[in-house]
Amino acid sequence: MFALGVRLSPDPVFRDIFPKEAAPQGLAHPLSEAFMPRPGTLPLALVVGALVASATIDGCARSRPDAGTTATRAAGATDGPSTTTMDTTGWRALFDGHDLARWRGYRSDSVPAGWRVVDGVLTKDVETGDLMTREQFGDFELAWDWKLGPGGNAGVFYRATEEYDHIYWSGPEYQLLDDAGHPDGKSRLTAAGSAYGLYPAPAGVVKPAGQWNRSRLVVRGNHVEHWLNGTKLLEYELGSPDWTAKVKASKFGAWPGYGRARTGHIGIQGDHPGELALRDIRIRVLP
Repeated sequence: MFALGVRLSPDPVFRDIFPKEAAPQGLAHPLSEAFMPRPGTLPLALVVGALVASATIDGCARSRPDAGTTATRAAGATDGPSTTTMDTTGWRALFDGHDLARWRGYRSDSVPAGWRVVDGVLTKDVETGDLMTREQFGDFELAWDWKLGPGGNAGVFYRATEEYDHIYWSGPEYQLLDDAGHPDGKSRLTAAGSAYGLYPAPAGVVKPAGQWNRSRLVVRGNHVEHWLNGTKLLEYELGSPDWTAKVKASKFGAWPGYGRARTGHIGIQGDHPGELALRDIRIRVLP
């Protein structure tokens, strides 16, 4: 029998597993010089065990679409593509930071002028046409990062059709808003994260203009959930007596097809002035 060893390098993986602050007082840190002979080797079993632990931790983080979001945003955040980790199984990029191949304009085969991809971010700063996915979706989970300029106003639509003149006449809207700088922020029914005009979102969850937010929209059958920055804002049931009454009492009551489609397009509102930026737009079809 003989001991097989490998030389250990200062790999960040090991330092993540054994942070210095985790070492009990008076004991050497596992990666300190007291622990690692120089030059020297560690038993292969220890190295393999550490790598397995690292893979397990990473795998757990990838099981949730919002995993790591808070830490990623707090660390710094440049305006480049998001590094949010997601479970690769089932998740697909609707916008990968490179092009708009999966998008087109409402009732158009081309992307409206004004939408641009800059440094991995989908952006627009003028009033322009709405975007919509080429593909249609029924039950899904959608996640995306977004930020607005001061006084900004936009929205994300789901299960939208092209039966009417405007996308918001058929597709319910997840509101994107600078609550502090736009008049719609004075009402929770039209504030950030609300089901626009129907179900209110709580105050104090959206970040100020110019800062990135992380949103999630879950649509399964008639059940819908709105999430913002890791907080579930609201939920509702499409077609329920409560929902039907709210629609009838709102401006959307004028369009019988509003919110009735079982499948439809994902849309991004562009017909308001001001700056809007989005990144890391992903979708997972639900069974």
